[in-house]
Amino acid sequence: MKVAVVVQRYGADINGGAELHARYIAERLSHHAEVRVLTTCARDYVTWRNELRAGVDRVNGIAVERFEVDGERALDDFARRSERVFTQQHSIADELRWLDSEGPTSRALIRRIRRAAEFDFVLLFSVRYYHAYHGARAVPRRAVLVPTAERESSIGLSIFQPIFRGVRAIMYNSFEERATISALSANDHVPGVVVGVGSDVPGRVEPDRVKAKYGLRGPFIVYVGRIDANKGCAELFEYFLSYLERSPRALDLVLIGNAVLPVPSHPRIRHLGFVSDQDKFDAMAAADVLVMPSYYESLSMVALEAWALGRPVLANAHCDVLVGQCVRSNAGLYYGDALEFGAALDVLLDNPSLAARLGANGRGYFMQHYSWPVIERKYLDMFERLRTTPPAHEMEPLPGWLGRRARSAPPASDVVNAIPRGAVLRQERTA
Repeated sequence: MKVAVVVQRYGADINGGAELHARYIAERLSHHAEVRVLTTCARDYVTWRNELRAGVDRVNGIAVERFEVDGERALDDFARRSERVFTQQHSIADELRWLDSEGPTSRALIRRIRRAAEFDFVLLFSVRYYHAYHGARAVPRRAVLVPTAERESSIGLSIFQPIFRGVRAIMYNSFEERATISALSANDHVPGVVVGVGSDVPGRVEPDRVKAKYGLRGPFIVYVGRIDANKGCAELFEYFLSYLERSPRALDLVLIGNAVLPVPSHPRIRHLGFVSDQDKFDAMAAADVLVMPSYYESLSMVALEAWALGRPVLANAHCDVLVGQCVRSNAGLYYGDALEFGAALDVLLDNPSLAARLGANGRGYFMQHYSWPVIERKYLDMFERLRTTPPAHEMEPLPGWLGRRARSAPPASDVVNAIPRGAVLRQERTA
């Protein structure tokens, strides 16, 4: 079996959520199939600037074909087009121009996907990007979509609904993501499974080593990921500093990841920057709590990693996916405002036995649903199902020239706001 993994950017040192997800899946599926990655020459997710060499490369033993991006993202143009399609009635043509503006636009990559007859299946990561949309339309009968879709405005664009109804199968990250996409597109006829992603958590961690290396001398909570307002980090800083003002507790906030948002200068906030995987996992194991402040997730890999290490999680209650993960695992608490943030922290820090029990629940949850044998089996079972069952549906064509220009598409934000929300509280048992 031959599988193509198509993703917006790819590399051993590229650790964005969807990109890391794609690399993990590519490397794991390579144990069972011939895997080839098709991607762009971009490294930076803001500009999509061509920084990596076009052509064939190898990353951790996987063949990688890179194609040049046609042009860097113009931030002002993208912001203007986003405002139009998210908040105003508009046309399908407006949405397609938004997609081009968002990038990474690579017509060479789409031409490669279109002629990729050697692949049995084409795994397309991140539905909101140019390559996934046009790739799905190029090879719909072999397209297996990994949407990594968060509940934010872009998911409500009209162009994506036919994609959700027309691809061969969908590998969802979470039950909340599946419920959102189903409500948007009425795609229950498309084979789909909630699978998520595993993680290469080391069997042995050294909390004391990382404490000594970075001078972490007292109790601390840890945030791991891009330090960005879009990830809820500005609110995290506000809530944590407010907590310090009210509490006599000596507690540090340790940040791991690249910062695109200024980090407050405060003796209780430590920014370690981008660290090795071993340092990351050792720090997570040493922390009292992992905090996840994001409003938008399709699945929190970091929360799963914390649970694999037996640590409890404190999550943003405004993110259905995070609440669902905490409830289904019985391994985390969640907060809706600054007072709840502080109260939940105190509960976890004042009750070590409770924190340990939540961490133990998380470890069991991770092993049952997100260990690599479970993840790999779900992919292989889906491929076998598709291989032995002919397609029962077709990709809907785009409207004609006039239809694409009719200003009949509703504001995408209104579409998203109109669908039901809430965590899915139960998870089917994995055999």
